[in-house]
Amino acid sequence: PRFLAMASDSGDRHATLQRCLGVLRDARNDSEQFAALLLVTKAVRAGEVDAKTRRQIFDAIGFTFPTRLLTSRQPPAGCPPHTFRALGLTLLACFCTDPELAGHSQILNKIPTFNDILLSPCEPDSTSMIDDVYQCLSAVLATARGPRELVTKGTVSALCQAFLKGGHSSDRALTLLVGLLAIAEAKCWQRDAPQLLAVLSKLSSDFFKAEDMTKFELCEVLPHFIPLSPPLTENSEGSECLHRLYKGLVDILGSKLSQTQRDPALKLAASLMQACGTEWIPAGSTGSKFLALLVNLACVEVRLTLEEPDAVEVEGKKEVVTACYVLMEMGIQECLREENPLLEDVQKMQLMRIMEEAFGAVIFYLREVKQEELQDPFIFASVRILGAWMAEETSSLKQEICELLPFLVDYARKLFKEGNPALSQAELVSTEGSASPQDALRFLLPGFCHLTAEDRPRHILVSKGAPALLCEYFLQQWEVLTSEPMAPAPLTSTEMSLQTMCGIFLNLVVTAPDLVRQDKTFSSLMDVLLKSLPLLLPQEHHLVLAANVATLGLMMARILTGSAALQGTQSAKDFFGAAIRFLSQAHMAQADPSSDGLAVTVSPAYVSAWDDIHELWFLGMQALAGCIPHFPWLPHAALQAHWPEGLSQLLSRVAPASVDFELITAFQGVLVELARASEQCRDVILSHHGMEWANLYGMAALEQCLAEQ
Repeated sequence: PRFLAMASDSGDRHATLQRCLGVLRDARNDSEQFAALLLVTKAVRAGEVDAKTRRQIFDAIGFTFPTRLLTSRQPPAGCPPHTFRALGLTLLACFCTDPELAGHSQILNKIPTFNDILLSPCEPDSTSMIDDVYQCLSAVLATARGPRELVTKGTVSALCQAFLKGGHSSDRALTLLVGLLAIAEAKCWQRDAPQLLAVLSKLSSDFFKAEDMTKFELCEVLPHFIPLSPPLTENSEGSECLHRLYKGLVDILGSKLSQTQRDPALKLAASLMQACGTEWIPAGSTGSKFLALLVNLACVEVRLTLEEPDAVEVEGKKEVVTACYVLMEMGIQECLREENPLLEDVQKMQLMRIMEEAFGAVIFYLREVKQEELQDPFIFASVRILGAWMAEETSSLKQEICELLPFLVDYARKLFKEGNPALSQAELVSTEGSASPQDALRFLLPGFCHLTAEDRPRHILVSKGAPALLCEYFLQQWEVLTSEPMAPAPLTSTEMSLQTMCGIFLNLVVTAPDLVRQDKTFSSLMDVLLKSLPLLLPQEHHLVLAANVATLGLMMARILTGSAALQGTQSAKDFFGAAIRFLSQAHMAQADPSSDGLAVTVSPAYVSAWDDIHELWFLGMQALAGCIPHFPWLPHAALQAHWPEGLSQLLSRVAPASVDFELITAFQGVLVELARASEQCRDVILSHHGMEWANLYGMAALEQCLAEQ
């Protein structure tokens, strides 16, 4: 009778709820508690519970009672089998609207139960259970621990299956998947790749077939389901998805579109480019026309947006332009590709002209940037894409780039000082523009390397303090490299940055030796190089970086002869010992198939890297020869390495025709300086028939040196 009275008292719902809560707290048996609970859940489902009342419900029953309801298999007489589970889920869904409760372990440990309910057959009278489960999962996803728990407890697979089978609220499964992938894409694909691929297969099929607004709506959803890893091109199902997406985009972009229709299509194309490069675009004239159209549209969008002062501030515009940057970067790469190019030469020339205009707009935009905007990720994306252009295209927009250099140096310095630029591959700017701006220098280094070879941009970079900034960055990147396992691995961005910086410093050493003598930055850099080379050289997989460090160090030592660090210190001896090993071990004698004799050849350990390092090797030989007169202890280091002896034996054994003129010149330059600086070196060369083979190779300077008493 008490409950009938409460139920009929609809005039004051709040009072009714309060009385029910009192019954829940004071119930004498399960029947009373259950009856009160029915009224509470009825109010919850009607959305009549505020935060305070929700907390009162939780305080009255806690997690214990809903847990009992979820596990009970005996419904009340005349009720459906899932009655208790439905009540329990309603209460948990109610609790989950409180973020603190949504992240509670009692909710998180029920994730497998939520998954099971999603995958169970849905009866017409159990749809409210599905809605409650989605509410719980959505709340869990919004908590700190939630995404990780959902992935590890199998929710990704459950959501994929729920979406694929359709049924009640399956669109909410897709929404949840999008949310999970946005937070934990790599972990989701590592654990549930087949299920996610099945979802992508359905979405791409729907996208290909759709002929209404659904096509454009799917453009917004699909980028979330295109993984950076594993590559979709790895298997036939992924390749089929890519082909359907390509065909769907051809349909869209080949039509007359409004701005709101074109923007999502460009973002989808950009996400495909980031994940697969141009592999999703078929070879041939159709594919090349489509790629040219994509890059063209991207350039037009960039110009239209960046040349108008307020256009970029329109909501969503920065994300679209960032996507266009991805397409432009791919355009640069394809225009420079020589092997199996997707574009024809005429298309390449047209696109380079169009891209030049777009990069003019990027420069214009960056020149207008205010100090308070520097933390905007879109500024980072704009600097990054300009860096890609500067790295490859060195002749166009030279004047404009020179005028922008002070801003670029200041911007890179600001981000370097404020953040830790040791970022992973995940730092790549996404089409959503969500990457946090940090390591701008990494993307500017290749362009700076070209610019330091030219007078005007080099003077600007020096006047803005770029050498000191690059020295700090070199040291920081070196620390990153040495903190990583020194095992053979693909070339990292850290190692590539160090190599490029060596190129920049080499340009400065060659073109501005006075700067190297006067700027203390280079003394600090010399100290780093002295310590770096001995650590690098034993490892063949770092040979290209070792060649850069050795050559730069030798070139700088020739200028900084008075530096205290080079006056016979242990670090100097270790460096020069390592440099001599690098130079002396590059060549060997090998049987010549075309004759019975021996020929000079590149040593096996150097062969794979020789294309990248042979110029550095010759420059290093020249620099070492220049160092020998300034450092009296160097000939002894060469003798310790048995280099005069080994070089003499090599030249006396091989056929002179197998040694080209450039190599003879390099060998002679070092041998002459060693013979002049050290009687012992001269004697070693003479004892190995030095006069004879010097004459044989036309080494007149060495002959003369050896003939002198």
